[in-house]
Amino acid sequence: MRNFIQKLAIGEMSIQIDDTDRRLIRHLLADPDLSTADLATRAGVTAATCWRRLDRLRGAGVIRPAHAVIDWRALGYEVEVSLRFTLDKTNPRAFDEFIAGAREVPEVIGIETFLGRVDVRLNVIARDMGHYQEVYRRRILTLPHIADIEALMLVATIKDDGALPV
Repeated sequence: MRNFIQKLAIGEMSIQIDDTDRRLIRHLLADPDLSTADLATRAGVTAATCWRRLDRLRGAGVIRPAHAVIDWRALGYEVEVSLRFTLDKTNPRAFDEFIAGAREVPEVIGIETFLGRVDVRLNVIARDMGHYQEVYRRRILTLPHIADIEALMLVATIKDDGALPV
């Protein structure tokens, strides 16, 4: 089998990955809790090779530090809403002030900025519709520089794996 080498540009740094790196990444995506020894076995490399490769991939920013994934519904948060905002950009600090305010709302679990018609998206969770209405009226609508809001209520998550075709 031909060893395919791919050069990835990451920020200002570039790294070359080969078939072994891709195997490690695929197995890590499939089972992030694997020990280095088990990952090495599944990828067909020694534990030392696996450790060195993972260290290089982490150092290059290809693999970021692990974090806990919380199932908010299991904790009683039954409502998730994606709010899309267009900001009044006549104030040069509109983005910074809006985002600073949004960070202070505990029910906001995600903040993303965009180029285009939508400027910012907030992902908001709530225990129920009454709680959401309270958060929306008292915390969201009071955020600065809002020109327009569109709400999208999450019905179902079909795919959420973040995997790449490596």
